Amino acid sequence: MISVPVPLGEVLAIAAEFERGGRLEEAARLIAHARGVAPEQPDLLHLAGIVAFRQKRPEEALALLEGAIAGSPDNALFHRNICEVYRLAGRLGDALAAGQRAVSLAPGDALALQNLAIIQYEHLDIAGSVASARRALALDPASPGAHFELAEALLLRGEMAEGWEEYEWRYRIAGAPQLMPPSDKPQWDGAAMGDGTVLLIADQGFGDVIQFARYIPWARERCSRVAIACSVEVAPLLRQIAPGVPIFQAWRECPAFAAYCPLSGLPRLHGTRVESIPAPVPYLRARPERVAAWRARLDALVPAGFRRIGVVWAGRPTHNNDRNRSTTLARFAPLARLASTALISLQKGEAAEQAGRFFGRAPLINLGAEIVDYDDTMAILDVLDLLVTVDTSVGHLAGAMGRPACVLLPHAPDWRWLLGRADSPWYPSLRLLRQDDRRDFGPLIAGLAAELA
Repeated sequence: MISVPVPLGEVLAIAAEFERGGRLEEAARLIAHARGVAPEQPDLLHLAGIVAFRQKRPEEALALLEGAIAGSPDNALFHRNICEVYRLAGRLGDALAAGQRAVSLAPGDALALQNLAIIQYEHLDIAGSVASARRALALDPASPGAHFELAEALLLRGEMAEGWEEYEWRYRIAGAPQLMPPSDKPQWDGAAMGDGTVLLIADQGFGDVIQFARYIPWARERCSRVAIACSVEVAPLLRQIAPGVPIFQAWRECPAFAAYCPLSGLPRLHGTRVESIPAPVPYLRARPERVAAWRARLDALVPAGFRRIGVVWAGRPTHNNDRNRSTTLARFAPLARLASTALISLQKGEAAEQAGRFFGRAPLINLGAEIVDYDDTMAILDVLDLLVTVDTSVGHLAGAMGRPACVLLPHAPDWRWLLGRADSPWYPSLRLLRQDDRRDFGPLIAGLAAELA
């Protein structure tokens, strides 16, 4: 049998098609075969790096992409793609340099400008991020990613009039979770409704639901009939805010509706600005019987007269910014050295196992495994002196209850926390502790411990 060699360009095209279609193993095999003939060919190295990155091998991906750039240093696509890989690896200086290089090589590449806007946001160069996103949109006005990056930067700066409009692009981003099953019903425009039902959808994360649930009473003033779609975890919270409103968790239970709106879309309809954020705190309250039960539980566990400080050090690991917002229990060591203090862990998930390795002057009461739902969390918050938490739903919950809490924010925080403020107009009882450019939670916690001492 005579074998006819396939031209390298054709191999690359087929492998790239496999990669785009999610057939990563097939793409990897084909690339490996081609690299047996041309091991240092830059396009092969680049595609191999993209496949390795998608297969969650970031170090290998970076080595391959850096090799591709070494072989073809003026290829704008290589710099554009390595920018995002550097960012996700936490190499933010390298990411910024790669993003700037990509744009200088290809100033008409909207995706390169979008990537640059993302990394500029992480460097808190918000003016630069806005400018890059606007340049990307001038080239590609229908780019959902560029619109969303512009939204986040504008909202972080408190420019809500334009920010909310840009925020509407969030569900058009490729790979974004589907808001709801396909429907021929329109999105609600905020106008008064007659007899038709408006379906409100508790979208995004638990913290977002808690934050935007404050708008449900405003929506009910305009709509005689409302129904709410939500997850089982937040249903008890929404029943507090919207008593008597039909709440369901399965789409097959959805009633007929005339229009719909995600909860995160209500601030735009409300016309919210920084100075007009509705903050009717508390709008969530713990159930008295749960409070009594948890008070008795902690009275039995915590020495009499000890201050009770709740701690949460990690959020949901699938969150797209978890690498920046979460930390470790070890970082809370300064609080553990306080006299006459007990630390109360409300941590859930895999990170809770760190409590088993805790050593400190202050006793650590690990309640994570005993917390069944948000009703338990609210009851515990009601009997604490203070909560210290990273940016998670527990911080939102404390804020909605009007309970005192310190929220530890990464250097480039989520847009809702605005810039440079120690307070939050969303939650008056919260105090915001912000990382400086060292991106370290340690000094924040040490400073707080010194105050508490």
